Amino acid sequence: MDKINNILKEIKLPEVVKVKQKFKVKKVENVEEEIKRLLKEGSFKSKIQRGKTIAITGGSRGISHYGIIMKTVVDFVKEKGGIPFIIPAMGSHGGGDAIGQKHILKKLGITEESMGCEIKSSMDVVEIGKTIKGLPVYIDKNAFNADGIILLNRVKSHTSFRGKYESGIVKMLAIGLGKRQGADVTHSLRFEKMAENIEESAKISLDKLNILFGVATVENAYDDIASVNILNKEEILTKEPLLLEESKELMGKLYLDNIDVLIVKEMGKNISGTGMDTNIIGRYHTKAACGGPNIIKIGVLNLNSDSYGNANGMGLADFISKKFYNNIEFESTYLNAITSTEPNSIKLPMVLENDKYVFKACAKTCGILNYKDIKLVIIENTKNLNEIYMSKAAYDEIENKNMVEKLGDYFKLEFDEKNNLKL
Repeated sequence: MDKINNILKEIKLPEVVKVKQKFKVKKVENVEEEIKRLLKEGSFKSKIQRGKTIAITGGSRGISHYGIIMKTVVDFVKEKGGIPFIIPAMGSHGGGDAIGQKHILKKLGITEESMGCEIKSSMDVVEIGKTIKGLPVYIDKNAFNADGIILLNRVKSHTSFRGKYESGIVKMLAIGLGKRQGADVTHSLRFEKMAENIEESAKISLDKLNILFGVATVENAYDDIASVNILNKEEILTKEPLLLEESKELMGKLYLDNIDVLIVKEMGKNISGTGMDTNIIGRYHTKAACGGPNIIKIGVLNLNSDSYGNANGMGLADFISKKFYNNIEFESTYLNAITSTEPNSIKLPMVLENDKYVFKACAKTCGILNYKDIKLVIIENTKNLNEIYMSKAAYDEIENKNMVEKLGDYFKLEFDEKNNLKL
């Protein structure tokens, strides 16, 4: 890499300051008690019959208070005499096999021991109907054979399309519970048709299956639960769009419209479906979504270990480090892209030897001649945006300074003996 070093060694980086971003605060103080209250006050207890098997969906995302939410629902079913079990409802994630999907739940704290019930992980599905476009609708076989189903998921903006329903209960029903075959079929007409596909598929499932209720959470920008919502089967289609709007109002953001260099310390499927939330970085691998800041160059330093090598979304970056590349498991990454019909999301960025080279390559190619004028922003990941780092040029660009507070003085970035970031 001598020639690369010769090009980059003279490139200087601006000093940065740690800042605290402020967002709307809405928080459920005791998630367990709130779920118990809602279940007790509604008619939900009458839906659980003694001795009946109840399937509860478990997704692949790192939902806030996930273990508490799942355990509270499991215990509720037990208290009413039902026999709960958990279904990995995550489409083709986890390498598209039963063992991989159960392992994802384990990493998220959802195990048979911690939940006190069986986890039935299988890729077998049953076709229960066809949409008006002729697409088959699949459902996990174990869920199909259960006496009732409880849908549990977080509601938020999707990273690849826009619609009345994005990430939430409806998508969980159409894609998550459809396993690999359901995910494949629903994505088959590409993301431009995704919004209507998941709605049509979910309507058939709601009509054909004994869905007892849905547990839908909304999170704030601080990774806390903003609201817990228990939806009757008949309320899911009407109330989820309202929760999606609530989520959009509360989600984090970067208080800059234009950024020259964004450095993301880690990305991964546990953070976002595309590794980095496209709504935050303003880059999309599909034409079905848009919005967010204009960022000239993006560098990513590492792939989170809980992503299990799935580097979906790396195609949105310009540069990645060698350690990131060494963590890529290409089979699961390619499976994700083929299933979603979007290879743009996994195109390989330029791979550089270390973090320092990633920083300098971004600075070299962002189009700003004076390094002190570079609007540089450094974030941990696109989920944790409370405390980040900004160069002076970036900080000075913020219009509403009331939303961003400096936490110290500007300082030079430091790298260790392997030229990896010390921050």
